[in-house]
Amino acid sequence: MAIDDPVQGPETDVPPTAPVGSGTPSLWSSLRPLVLRLHFYAGLLIAPLLLIAATSGFLYALSFQAEKVLYRHELRVPVGDRTLPLSEQLDAARAARPDGTVTSVSPSSEDGATTRVLMSTPDAEESKSLAVFVDPYTAEVRGELTSYGSSGALPLRTWISELHRHLLLGEPGRVYSELAASWLWVVALGGVLLWIGRKRASKRALLTPERGATGRRRTLSLHGSLGLWAVTGLVLLSATGLTWSKYAGENIGSIQDQLGGATPAVSAALEGGTGGAGGGAHEGHEGHESMPGMENMPGMEGMAGGDVGIDLAVVAARQAGLDGPVSVTLPTEGTGYVVAQTDKQFPVRLDSVAIDPANGMVMDELRFTDYPLLAKLTRFGIDAHMGLFLGVTNQLALAALALSLILIICWGYRMWWLRRPTKERKLSAGRAIPRGAWRKVPLTALLPVAAAVALIGWFLPLLGISLLVFLVLDGLLALRARARART
Repeated sequence: MAIDDPVQGPETDVPPTAPVGSGTPSLWSSLRPLVLRLHFYAGLLIAPLLLIAATSGFLYALSFQAEKVLYRHELRVPVGDRTLPLSEQLDAARAARPDGTVTSVSPSSEDGATTRVLMSTPDAEESKSLAVFVDPYTAEVRGELTSYGSSGALPLRTWISELHRHLLLGEPGRVYSELAASWLWVVALGGVLLWIGRKRASKRALLTPERGATGRRRTLSLHGSLGLWAVTGLVLLSATGLTWSKYAGENIGSIQDQLGGATPAVSAALEGGTGGAGGGAHEGHEGHESMPGMENMPGMEGMAGGDVGIDLAVVAARQAGLDGPVSVTLPTEGTGYVVAQTDKQFPVRLDSVAIDPANGMVMDELRFTDYPLLAKLTRFGIDAHMGLFLGVTNQLALAALALSLILIICWGYRMWWLRRPTKERKLSAGRAIPRGAWRKVPLTALLPVAAAVALIGWFLPLLGISLLVFLVLDGLLALRARARART
């Protein structure tokens, strides 16, 4: 959806009586030049940002499987006879990195997988932790790698993710990705409107490339038909990408909160005591009894008023119904254990519980089924954008969508190039629809369109600012052209 052909011959124009979408023919014929001009300039100027985002997104989608190969030594071990207690595995990780503080643990979730122990270290960057990989059968430390974010991205995926997110420039670089996400849906939907509105011999030509076409016509056919197939995915990528952008993301989050769609969190706060592994006695837990049978479990001797330990905290969570892969956040001062499911396959398992370290009782629990609808949709959308929702299937779909966008952009630029200046056609290269098309739009349509554009520009600030810059530059170029015409 990068660059449509701005100059069309009679064979491709929509006849005045042909309906397009839900609007009247006369309305579309007046709006079409505006859509075409916007699509042309947005495609020409924003497409480089979209191309970077699509290329890095394509690499990111493939990085999940690449990490399994590149870091196989850290991630996989020979299957042993029995799994050691998590406490022993933590001791091995602490011995390997005595300067680190364990923050959370992801126990081995399948045969042959290592346990991942996350640590905070003095030299750790923001949102990054040191991951120590421990053999669950022997407590051998298999290696150490930097881990990023809640998805546990390792160095390869982290580098590609940061390239995709901010071009490795940090916070200032986020402007690029927000601009790309802000304009993607505009360019995509505008391209679809223009493609559907073209005159064609059959409906088949709407969905598939035109047979027998050559040159620019063939390129346009490939560009438009692939764009039609990809538009839904591109709009969803744009929407989900904006949810964690800097400026638009704040507006989206504010509206979500006002609608009661904020993502809830389990409460791990202790009632007046001080938490922490190995902490002292806990007060304020009158009426809390130990988990049935816990007093007879190995390792419970002498634990009264102390810390039941990570192994029994996981047992308590399992008894509370948390099956599958989990992540355990260790207690800090004033908090207990938090055990959360991490299975984002469908159907998802994302329940979480808080465990009192003094007695192993469940203090609070949060079921994913109790999330507000907006919070669920946000969770699904973000995980799908990151390739986590459906695992390999999700990742392959993202790779295909990113590759489609790359091809659409390249074909758009090729159409522009095929109309480059030649001796025979000196003035026809990349020529946009003439200025002043908005004057032909009826006032009853122009005012609502202008109001909608202003509202969208406020809600998506970088889209509004960049559009305003386009208009100012276009106006200056118009004044320059008039001055030249007078002289």
